[in-house]
Amino acid sequence: MSSDSAAQAAIGAAAHELHLPTVRAEATRLSQIAARERQSHLGYLAEVLSAEVDDRTDRRRTRRINEAKFPRLKRLADFNVDAVPTITAATLGHLATGGYMDAGEPIVLLGDSGTGKSHLLIGLGLAACEQGRRVRYATTAQLVNELIEAADDRVLSRVVARYGRLDLLCLDELGYVQIDPRGAELLFQIITEREERASIAIATNLPFSEWGTVFPDPRLVSAIVDRVTFNAHILETGTQSYRLRTSKNTSSRKRAS
Repeated sequence: MSSDSAAQAAIGAAAHELHLPTVRAEATRLSQIAARERQSHLGYLAEVLSAEVDDRTDRRRTRRINEAKFPRLKRLADFNVDAVPTITAATLGHLATGGYMDAGEPIVLLGDSGTGKSHLLIGLGLAACEQGRRVRYATTAQLVNELIEAADDRVLSRVVARYGRLDLLCLDELGYVQIDPRGAELLFQIITEREERASIAIATNLPFSEWGTVFPDPRLVSAIVDRVTFNAHILETGTQSYRLRTSKNTSSRKRAS
């Protein structure tokens, strides 16, 4: 066996042991590039390790997106701010940096059905995933049902703790379905677990004054509203259909061109 073959075998074995799949796959190719470009040993080592880090980042990003369970992928950059005058590109750009998650601040998206709330909610979640953060998307009804099943199976504390470890919980469609007292109390546990420590983003079609139609206990309503609005970023998407406004704006631009 030549010295190069022996070195390749040793690198492969070490990379396997250290769980460095990119180093194992790319070491030989990058060594050939390093020889052509007359890189130093340190330069070659830096290239190999950078390739491993880049691939690991990509894999983590893909894993985070899959774990988030988005129903579809929507990006903040694709949101038509011209169709929603109350929301600016600067606001979305600021939120996309994720600073609100570092501070544990909530986001509330308020607006009628079809006004772009879910697009923004998923876009915020996707931006967080691309930063390597742990995210989970769920409709309010889905989350409440999951919590009820966990309580029935006596694993509620484990599920609440799992949700507590998320960097961002994206809760959609609050207000579409009335929640019974037991479900409301379980949801309150999730919200309390995250209070001022980890962010929650909520999309709702109801103003806060009407959340009593969703949660039957007035005291619980007050406590929930208090927690999700404290230091919150509140974005109002309005009452007109986002899809209709976007279509109109697109048609206007086509006619102008």
